[in-house]
Amino acid sequence: MGTGDGKEFKLQEAKVSTTAVGIVVALTAIAFAPALTVQLGTSSQIGISPLAINVLLSGIGCVASLYAIPNFREMFVKAKLYGIDLNKASTVRDSKGKLIRPYQGYKVPEAMGVISGMIFLVIMFFFIPVAFSDEPAGFPYNKLAQYLAALLSIACMCFLGFADNVLDLRWRHKLWLPMAATLPILMVYYVNGGVTYVMVPNILRDFLPESMDLGPLYYIFMAALGIFCTNAINILAGVNGLEAGQAVVIGLSVLANNLLQLQRLSQQNRRENHLFSAMVMIPFIATTSALLYHNWFPSRVFVGDAFCYFAGMTFAVVAILGHFSKTLLLFFIPQIANFLYSCPQLFKLVPCPRHRMPSLDAKTGLIGMSYCEFEPSSLSFMGSLVVKILSTLRMVKTVPFQKEGKTWIKMNNLTLINWTLFVMGPMREDWLTITLLLEQALGTILAFLIRYKLAGLFYSVVE
Repeated sequence: MGTGDGKEFKLQEAKVSTTAVGIVVALTAIAFAPALTVQLGTSSQIGISPLAINVLLSGIGCVASLYAIPNFREMFVKAKLYGIDLNKASTVRDSKGKLIRPYQGYKVPEAMGVISGMIFLVIMFFFIPVAFSDEPAGFPYNKLAQYLAALLSIACMCFLGFADNVLDLRWRHKLWLPMAATLPILMVYYVNGGVTYVMVPNILRDFLPESMDLGPLYYIFMAALGIFCTNAINILAGVNGLEAGQAVVIGLSVLANNLLQLQRLSQQNRRENHLFSAMVMIPFIATTSALLYHNWFPSRVFVGDAFCYFAGMTFAVVAILGHFSKTLLLFFIPQIANFLYSCPQLFKLVPCPRHRMPSLDAKTGLIGMSYCEFEPSSLSFMGSLVVKILSTLRMVKTVPFQKEGKTWIKMNNLTLINWTLFVMGPMREDWLTITLLLEQALGTILAFLIRYKLAGLFYSVVE
């Protein structure tokens, strides 16, 4: 559990970091050999596969993140960029176990995801000469433009996320920040003549052509993808290690899909798209894993909106430029489920408190569901209908109680975290995070089954 004594955390970090560095070095060495053989069938001018150099730089970036993040902790706290971990026994409570406002407890630096994001960008900058070192037909300026536009979008989102942590922007503003950050890749995509057509499923080909050109609608879809990815990670949060953990699982899923496609595809341009995505995902996974180490229970740092936006935009960028946006959405199945489950509160059909994170039972030390309270008669027709449907399907827990002489309803907040606690019961915070990450991994397995098995039922050709 957390403590107000900072020395305990520093000793823990110093002790474990040595082991963590050893693990990073070992994994880098293991991944280096296979990466030597993964290229586009041409010989690099520097004699080594660009992907292998990418692995080495990523290993260096992971180690740099492991040491840089704790070194910036005190600086962030002094700048008042910190939060109080409400689900720790060290946080002050009254005799009934309820939190006392203003919150008092161990100060955990906030927005530390910006550190791993900056190190990721530095790795990608150093990688520019290597990324295009094996081009036989001269320097590919169009590919460089895409590469730089991708980094510009990611950097913009990282900056805007950090600004959100500092300024505490409202949700109506947060929704549209990714729109501005996607503009660089959308403009470069347009200038380079990016495709805007989609394949039509077999069952609709009696009424529609084999493919349809969506034109401007395709660009709206790509902008919406950036908005969704950044905010989907941001709303599935509230326990130590979850934001960074889900990003690592999704990153590994994307990387696995890239490597699989590199083995399956023969078209040079499509292989290049997936190789580009892999070269972005490897340093992203490396730096995010270092952040996860510090963000794991008991968290010594909070990742902040800066990381959620940075991670979401990174996924959107590789999916757009790699032309596998629909596949990426399959890897977001838990986030989509969380969004759909949250809609009644997000659209104010049911009261939505500012924080919907689960709460700690100070007596047992276990994490349980958090609740919203409302008078049934205060709900609109749609709100009442939604509550009735969810209750009938046993997807929520509702508890009636008396307040001011009237019957009120206490209902668990509509998040995937609370739903997991509703199904499985209260548990320790670290086990809750592990359970949610296992759900993310199961979502990945389902995504691969849909992408490479079930897709054949709807399309003649599955590539």
